[in-house]
Amino acid sequence: MIYNEGSNNQHWNTKRLSDLGVFGRGVSKHRPRNDEKLFKDGKYPFIQTGEIKSANLYITKHTQEYSDFGLKQSKLWDAGTLCITIAANIAETGILAYPMCFPDSVVGFTAYPDETTEEYMYYIFEYIRQSIQNAASGSIQDNINIEFLTGLEFKVPGLSEQKSIVDILSVLDCSILLNNQINDNLQAIMSTLYDYWFVQFDFPDENGRPYKSSGGKMVWSERLNRDLPAGWEVCSIIDNPISKPIKPGVVPFQTKTYLATADVTGTDIGTGTEIEYDTRESRANMEPSLYSAWFAKMKASTKHLFLGASMMELIDSTILSTGFQGIQCMENSFEYISAFISTSFFESMKDQLAHGATQEAVNNDDLQFIPLTVPDDRTLKSFHDATNDVYKMLGRNIIENKCLQSLRDWLLPMLMNGQATVKRQETNYRLSDC
Repeated sequence: MIYNEGSNNQHWNTKRLSDLGVFGRGVSKHRPRNDEKLFKDGKYPFIQTGEIKSANLYITKHTQEYSDFGLKQSKLWDAGTLCITIAANIAETGILAYPMCFPDSVVGFTAYPDETTEEYMYYIFEYIRQSIQNAASGSIQDNINIEFLTGLEFKVPGLSEQKSIVDILSVLDCSILLNNQINDNLQAIMSTLYDYWFVQFDFPDENGRPYKSSGGKMVWSERLNRDLPAGWEVCSIIDNPISKPIKPGVVPFQTKTYLATADVTGTDIGTGTEIEYDTRESRANMEPSLYSAWFAKMKASTKHLFLGASMMELIDSTILSTGFQGIQCMENSFEYISAFISTSFFESMKDQLAHGATQEAVNNDDLQFIPLTVPDDRTLKSFHDATNDVYKMLGRNIIENKCLQSLRDWLLPMLMNGQATVKRQETNYRLSDC
């Protein structure tokens, strides 16, 4: 089977993947794979299939690092290696932005430079991923192997045309990556501000001075076992005077985009699935709204939606999964609640309270036990004024990324099957600019 054969690319060469580069399977020999010795004092980046799935062209993030002991039982792959998942999330791809290790559920590919590039092969896999997943489905555990990969056949244009295709698609993907990097920095700023205002309690007092450091009155809280600013109270994230939980239920509609939890990575939003009201699945039953903040209910699942004024396009066109819990905020409390559910404290409490036989998650009864400190109105308004523009920018970047993703997904099949052709032009743009 030639995966991308069509009437417009008959003049392209038919190639096997084994003709285009070298494959090697990732290595992670030690058992158990979560042994503390593998990660203690770690300094060598280690990624797994989930991080490859969430990448956009380049893999720029990692959450674990191997120690010297971990590296000895693994392998450090060079920057520029194309990673292809062969188990769990099948046929997901991403290119290493810097040297990393990965397990045997991932295959590394290095292109023959006179045949293709890792970037072009990335887009090939973006195009044929669903076909590969369909071919692998039906077994006890869906997976593929190197033999399957090396035998894949498809039509390949000349190297110059390949590079022209990459130039077009990578401009879109690099723009998405840049927006994501900006949003990561904005989130880091928000985390710092939240800590300064609501953990250290050095928010600006009425005279613009840091409250606690300037001698602001503090009162002991039995529930939190610590001092709080005078006039503040302790409630729960689900029962407090500045927000309320959003219940399941949607207003009838013709067609909308359904976002499952799998469609959200961190705060980045995928394309979702088009649905109709009468035929939607039962989980498509949460209505987004202005000034609502959302989090994934599942344990160890850090996914957020912050639906402020710059997200009206998404609010109007989207239905969310019941795997999300929404918190309806007031305009002045939106930024504070959004910042709170982004904290490691909140995620840690959520994970501790999660339960269930098949998938551990929290419900509203559980959320009663997550304490929320409620500031006085003046401080809440001040935080809103200080951070409102940050959340507007976050939202604008997310909406722009959805548009860029849609454009890329529209162009991809036409470029990969020869329906659309491009001419290569000299440009100052480089992939390294990503």
